[in-house]
Order: sequence, then C-alpha cells, then structure tokens
Amino acid sequence: MKIQLMTAEMILTTAMTSDTVCGGKTTAVIIAAAGSSTRMGGTVKKEYLPLKNGTVLSECAKIFLSTLSVKYVVITVPCGGSGEAQKALFADDALKPILQTVNLSFVEGGSTRQKSILNALEFLAEIACPPDIVLIHDGARPFVTGEIILRTAEAAAEFGAAVPGIPPVDTQKTVGEDGFISVHLRRASMTAVQTPQGFLFRKLLEAHRKAAGDDVEYTDDTEIWDKYEGKVKVVEGNACNKKITYAQDYSARTDTGKDGMILRTGLGYDLHRLTAGRKLVIGGIDIPFEKGEDGHSDGDALLHAITDALLGASGLGDIGSFFPPEEEQWKDADSSVLLQTVWKKIQAEGWKLNNLDCVIKLEKPKFLPYRNQVISSVAETLGVSTEQVFVKAKTGEKLGSVGNGEAIEVWCSCILIK
Repeated sequence: MKIQLMTAEMILTTAMTSDTVCGGKTTAVIIAAAGSSTRMGGTVKKEYLPLKNGTVLSECAKIFLSTLSVKYVVITVPCGGSGEAQKALFADDALKPILQTVNLSFVEGGSTRQKSILNALEFLAEIACPPDIVLIHDGARPFVTGEIILRTAEAAAEFGAAVPGIPPVDTQKTVGEDGFISVHLRRASMTAVQTPQGFLFRKLLEAHRKAAGDDVEYTDDTEIWDKYEGKVKVVEGNACNKKITYAQDYSARTDTGKDGMILRTGLGYDLHRLTAGRKLVIGGIDIPFEKGEDGHSDGDALLHAITDALLGASGLGDIGSFFPPEEEQWKDADSSVLLQTVWKKIQAEGWKLNNLDCVIKLEKPKFLPYRNQVISSVAETLGVSTEQVFVKAKTGEKLGSVGNGEAIEVWCSCILIK
C-alpha cells in the first residue's frame, strides 16, 4: 500500500502483485470525494460522517475491495484534505488489512467533479502499469452492492463503457423556458443512472482530455464517453444505491441498531373495483364469488399491497415502476409471479422478512373460511414460515364502495431486517 497526494512530479512506482479481473484486465477504482458538501447544511463533509463501523467513505471503499480484485484505489480530496480523508478511510478497523493489498493514493480535486476525475485519471496515466478498467464512484454513495459493482465491471470490460441504471418511479417531463411542459417522456424507455461507472481506462482518459477543451461542464463521465467514444451499456442498478446529498438522505439510511442489524418498515395499499366476469383472487387463491377484481394483471389486491410494502421497506421503488400498467406484457399477469420477481431482488440486497400484517376490507364473500389457505399461499410465494404472515379481514359496514360490494381494499405492513 502506498498513500500519496498528487503533485505534478509524483508517480506511483511500487510493484503491483494483485490479481486481475474481467478477463485478465487490471482494475482501478476512483472514489470522488473532493466536493464541499454544501447541500448537507453542516461543516462536516458527508463522506466523513459515521456509518456502521466506520464512515461513509470507508463503506464505499469496503464494498469495492470486498467484491473485486482491485489494483489501484484513488480518492479525490479537497485541496490539503488528504489527512482528513485518510482518517475517515481508516476509521473501520476491518478495512485496514484489506487496504494493505492495494495501491492507495489521494489526489487533489479541481473546481468541478469533471476536473477532479481528470486529475485522478492523469495520475493513473503516470503509473508504470496503468489499469485496463477504471470504475468511478461517488464517495457519498455507500449503499452500492457487490452485484452492481460486478455487473458494471464485467460490462465495461465487454463493451468499453457501462453504467448501472434504474427505471424512474415518477413520470418524467421536459419543461420549456416558459415553465410549461414541452415534451412528455416515456418512462419505460428511461433510466436514472448511478455509480460506479466503468470504462476502458485509456479511452476514457483521451475522452476526458478532449472534453477539457470544450466550453461545457459535463454532468458525468458517461456523457463524455458518449460524445467522444461511443455508446454506454446500461446494466441493472438498484434503488438502494442512493447518493447522500441532503441531511435527510443520511439520517434516513443510518437506522442501524446496536447489534448492527437494520430494521425497516413498509406500508402497502391497494384498491380494486369488483366486477362480474372476473375471478376473485386473494393471496394467490381463487375465492368462489360472482365478482372479481378488475385490473391490468389478475387484480390480486392482497399481493399487490404486499409487493408495495416490501418495496417500500427495501427502498427499491414501487410496483408501478417494476410493472407499468400501460405495458401489455403485464396484462392478466399472475401476481404471485410478480411478487416473487420483486422478492428475489429484495433478497439479493440482503433483506429478510420479519413479518407481514395485512388487513382486507371486503363486504362479501366471508374471508374467514379461506384465511389459512391464503396465509399458506403467501408464505409459500415468499418462501417464509406461515408464522411470519398474518391476514385479517373487515367489512365496510354497508358504507362506501366496499360496503356496497363494489370494491376490495387492502393494507399491508411489513418489517424487513438486514
């Protein structure tokens, strides 16, 4: 390991012995942490805030070093800020032995993120054996997963450039200078990009050098690559991989208990009209009745509420972002399959179910004779014990759409643990 702060003369010359990844290509990680954190409203840089057993910065480095065989780690820091950055990075004792296996450098950033990244790239270019692949990651994005890192690194090696992305939850619009909507964008064809962003090192360096001469401030490295090198492959990201920008972003994600366990609650809700000619499906069980839920899929209001509760607790989005109702492929879809699809993604992030508690509001038919079947069906779909699932029912007391037999309404709360 070698800790350095970049100057014009400094060149890293230590012999490198780390393993290679991505088809024999060596990998470097640049962690961008040279910003001022002004939007946090405090005097402490967000990358240096406490998180788990270390800091935000140490968590970023830890997941990369635990996932990939990394040869170089370069951290961009404010002018004269290498001391604070080192302290934040070494705050986690578990990270110290891992850092002994890489070449670590601290590089002074510039006045913009673009200039900071170029400084880091130029530093790597002066090394005796520059990397083949470079991954660039926000130092304030400590919730990235190993799966995202691997997907990005492998795609960068194959396609030259890659970025993780997630479907936007909200419908997106373009607004003109007059303040009115000018373009209605199709959400299904859009993605919100995250980091790490992965590239072939030499080509990204050349693209950055060209971009430095433009009278443009680029928002991220994919924009520079797209202008000077070509297309960027989008791989699957994750809604949990959020960047800490404001104080509430930090407080909302630091709910770790004394034993290191994270608990999250989620709330799901659904309402469906009851109509003749449709099956009444509750929790994957067909309930004999003259009416059923009207919906784009099979209309299983209970499983829809459960899906939204789990997605809310895990922070991965909502059911509409995964299965847009305007898309024909989800017409009459089995909601059990949709729930299983979502649950696998949630489990991949390390979450486990503590319990579900559901309330069904339905005037007719009586739900009690089917309750045990429904509980067993939900538990089987999620691969959990029936003791972790409870479903109860209420009537509408002859009031409103439910009371008049026109609708079914469902609430679900859950607790996830990690």
